[in-house]
Amino acid sequence: MIQVKQVFHDYEGKGKFAVSDISFSVESGSIFGFLGPSGAGKSTIQNIMTGLLPIQQGEVLYENQSVRGLKTAFFNRIGVSFEQSNLYASLTGLENLRYYAALFSVPTVQPMELLERVGLREDANKRVSHYSKGMRQRLTFARALLNRPSYLFLDEPTSGLDPKTAVGIRDLILEQKARGAAVFLTTHSMELADALSDTVAFLYGGVIAACDTPEALKREYGRRDVRIVYRENGEERETSIPMDDHERLSAFLKTADVVKLHSQEATLEEIFLRVTGKELTA
Repeated sequence: MIQVKQVFHDYEGKGKFAVSDISFSVESGSIFGFLGPSGAGKSTIQNIMTGLLPIQQGEVLYENQSVRGLKTAFFNRIGVSFEQSNLYASLTGLENLRYYAALFSVPTVQPMELLERVGLREDANKRVSHYSKGMRQRLTFARALLNRPSYLFLDEPTSGLDPKTAVGIRDLILEQKARGAAVFLTTHSMELADALSDTVAFLYGGVIAACDTPEALKREYGRRDVRIVYRENGEERETSIPMDDHERLSAFLKTADVVKLHSQEATLEEIFLRVTGKELTA
């Protein structure tokens, strides 16, 4: 379990906080979606949680042990996939994974197995300098899984990938959750977060504007409408009626020539707009 408690960070030391009073927890065997536009503070929090930035104020705990006092052995239990890949371009994909696997003092997954899972088996012996951006993204993701991490940090893991490959990456993320990893997912993709996350937090302007399960957020901020397509005077028309307006809904369905019905649910993107007053942009 990861606990983040009242974390603040000021890059310039002038009282202008990039993130303010950030608190949440990530349970083992769950996916926590940290959502917000570029510049919201997502990377700042991830860097503090992984020890890349020192804690200025607040606390980050891994199983009640402070990140301030973590030993080198802790990094055998952590996996990180950055949006910007940091790979050795002169090495092949296979050589990259073998090199990184050798840095751990715990058993690791066979590199070729991971390359197969991310669709890079045929390119295993190709130098990374000849990889496309999407291929580098997949290799970086595979590297994060080498040590079967207990804590997995993913920054835009499907960015720039084709739909088929993105689905494969999503399946791998769900597998990490199923084996008990605590997954911290930073993204501006509401679709990805909605599909994967057990809990989501909306980060905007360096503060958490809302935090709950996707379903709870939709109940609280979303609308519950039934969209009805019906035929009138030979033409198809459309209307929406609130689900809770049982009398009106019942009366309409009894009298109208209904063609089809759809229940409507607010998307996380729409809820983000309602909570922050701003559209989510990359």
